[in-house]
Amino acid sequence: MKREWIIGAVLLASACAQRQSDVMQGYGEADYIYLASQEAGVVHELDVAEGQTVKAGDLIFRLDPDRLSLNAESASASRSALVQAVRAAEANARLTQTNFTRSQQLFTQGFQSQAALDNARAARDQAAAQLQQARRELNASGADRNLADVRVNDLSVDAPKAGHIERIFHRQGEVVAAGAPIASLLAPENMKVRFFAPEDMLAHLRPGAQVRLSCDGCAANLTGHIIRVADEPQFTPPVIYSLDQRQKLVFLVEARPDQVDSIRPGLPVDVRIAP
Repeated sequence: MKREWIIGAVLLASACAQRQSDVMQGYGEADYIYLASQEAGVVHELDVAEGQTVKAGDLIFRLDPDRLSLNAESASASRSALVQAVRAAEANARLTQTNFTRSQQLFTQGFQSQAALDNARAARDQAAAQLQQARRELNASGADRNLADVRVNDLSVDAPKAGHIERIFHRQGEVVAAGAPIASLLAPENMKVRFFAPEDMLAHLRPGAQVRLSCDGCAANLTGHIIRVADEPQFTPPVIYSLDQRQKLVFLVEARPDQVDSIRPGLPVDVRIAP
């Protein structure tokens, strides 16, 4: 009697294992967008809170612009001075060209010496060189002013996509380094499910293949499509592969849910191959 009970229990356990053999374990994971400024500074405005829904183009934060605004004003003042320098160089170039033309006429008529003509030519050439230099400096100052304006604009960061603010890393009044994330954004289309599949199921798990997803508290009949299958297994047994050891080989697979906002990061997910 006892022996029959043990055999029955083993068969039941075997049947349960067989029914669950098509289930692969995974979890929800997000590809977060980390929002940062290319400039260092003090957080001046923070217009969002954790969990808030934002639209593409909504202001997320702005750093204090005072320091970089001074650079922009200084670049603007320098450019104004260079504009005046170019105008003066242009006037001088016209004058020296007029003087050289007159000197040529006088030299041809015999009223001016070769030395005077050479001096007029040298003055004309020098004025032309000064004009070119002034124009180069003006062009460079325009690039500096544009860069200063771009740096000021970079202090304000907008949401690149619609989604949810998951975390706030720095608050108003805090000093942040250039490139340091101030907030993270989760766009619904950036959610995915990572799960692990044994090698004998890889033939059914190709990029683009559909899978069925289920989790506690989720809606029914969730589906997804595979976007990546790892090339190497997560566990490598010894060189000699027994049947048991081969069953321990699992490959990381990623699938993108078809239903937006259906799965949250970190949520355990059961994955099955779609019929």
